Amino acid sequence: MSHTLGIRQVQKQKTRQALLDAALGLLEEQSLSSLGLREVTRAVGVAPTAFYRHFRSTADLGVALVEEALGSLHPMIRQTVAPTDSDQRITRAVELIAHHVDAYPAHVRFIARERHGGVQPVREAIRDQLARFAVEVKTELAKDPESKGWNDSDLLMLAHLYVDQMLITASLFMEARETSDDEHERERVTQLATRQMRLISVGRRHWLG
Repeated sequence: MSHTLGIRQVQKQKTRQALLDAALGLLEEQSLSSLGLREVTRAVGVAPTAFYRHFRSTADLGVALVEEALGSLHPMIRQTVAPTDSDQRITRAVELIAHHVDAYPAHVRFIARERHGGVQPVREAIRDQLARFAVEVKTELAKDPESKGWNDSDLLMLAHLYVDQMLITASLFMEARETSDDEHERERVTQLATRQMRLISVGRRHWLG
């Protein structure tokens, strides 16, 4: 009996992942608010009723996609701001973001579109994940000698600036990826993102002055 239950559980997980993958593919061309569950189940080859064994609604599916897209990024986000030389931190952050965009373009595009999209639970899920990122970044920044004398409120404000800039950088790399195969365009984005993050770092050094 337990073996049978195990097989069923594996199959259930495979179907759930297939629904997520199909939805992500369909969302390349449309927003979540216009996505129908029948489109998703048709792409997977299951009956529409099967959808409800895994998700309560397309909004629920969208929240699961947010977790898939952002939930695994917490270690990477912390790594980008781990205490080190400021220029090294910026270079590492830009490289990690560029690599992530190359590896997961559909996830990046989904978050960029739905962050201000028409599905409230998804907007809230993205907002909550970004808030978690900011708290984790603040924790790492607090370990940095440059943070001596900073209060928690100002450190959190700085952390939000870094998180917002990471999203902007991801969007810049995504736009470059979609509009041009020119390596010079990618280099231009790298230089621009580096300068923008450096500007935040310069402001940080003079904040308490």
